[in-house]
Amino acid sequence: MNIKRSGIGKRIVLIVATLIILSACESDAQHAKDSADKPPEPNVSEEMPNETNSLPDQSQRPETSLINAAGETIESRVNTPEGFERVRAEEGSFGHYLRTLPLKPHGSKVRYYDGREKSRGVYEAVIDMDIGDRDLQQCADAVIRLRAEYLFNQKEYDRIHFNFTNGFNAQYSKWMQGYRIAVSGNNVRWTKTSSYSDDYSSFREYLDMVFAYAGTLSLSKELQPVAIEDMEIGDVFIQGGSPGHCVIVVDMAERAQTGERLFMLAQSYMPAQDIQLLKNMQEPLISPWYSSKFGETLLTPEWSFKKTDLKRFAN
Repeated sequence: MNIKRSGIGKRIVLIVATLIILSACESDAQHAKDSADKPPEPNVSEEMPNETNSLPDQSQRPETSLINAAGETIESRVNTPEGFERVRAEEGSFGHYLRTLPLKPHGSKVRYYDGREKSRGVYEAVIDMDIGDRDLQQCADAVIRLRAEYLFNQKEYDRIHFNFTNGFNAQYSKWMQGYRIAVSGNNVRWTKTSSYSDDYSSFREYLDMVFAYAGTLSLSKELQPVAIEDMEIGDVFIQGGSPGHCVIVVDMAERAQTGERLFMLAQSYMPAQDIQLLKNMQEPLISPWYSSKFGETLLTPEWSFKKTDLKRFAN
């Protein structure tokens, strides 16, 4: 009897083990299928994300009271946390321009220049601004674009100038006069090929030329260091190089009682894609705001910066 019971017990154990193995195999097969069904993430050849890419995707987090789905600008879409008020930004200033940037409808997806959808849910909103149909407007280019668009709207054409990586100063005022930029290897020169024009289409052609030959390395050299305590809307966290990356401060708020300040960040990335308002995955309860008390390292969804990486346009 004992031997029979022992034999029966072994058969039961074998049957259970077989069922577990079959279940595990079926689960693995389904997982493989699910992975195969997902489109591959686009290749990023230069500005690769760093270790912060391991952060969990919180794109499905519940709506909070900070988000006003009907808002059409950064200012009207994102409320301030309790106890905070937005810092003053005079109408006509760069800060006011950034704060009032138009947004695509709530829930819109970031698109690459070729129409594909960005799969990573690292953003809270999408800036309503064209990016063209070429792989040009990447991270530094988005910052250049916002600065140039502001100055163009203000008709401050002489202040629109950006350096190429080799140091060549691309001045929009010269472009307006009909000069165009000829590039041969590392040699760059102006050549008169057109008549005067200050229309927007010509301005966009100028920007595309800048995007092609400028980057984080050149932009970081143009900007001036600024202390975290002196942060303003329009300042830029930037690490120049290849790879390199940058994000721009597009709004700020302050708690009067303590002086604590919050800020919001926008970026583009590689490949060229819509400018996006970044989530704060470290502190989702105040996202997309970031606290200025982040310590030595600022963690954003696709890059990390040091507090010494904060810089400002000089002019």
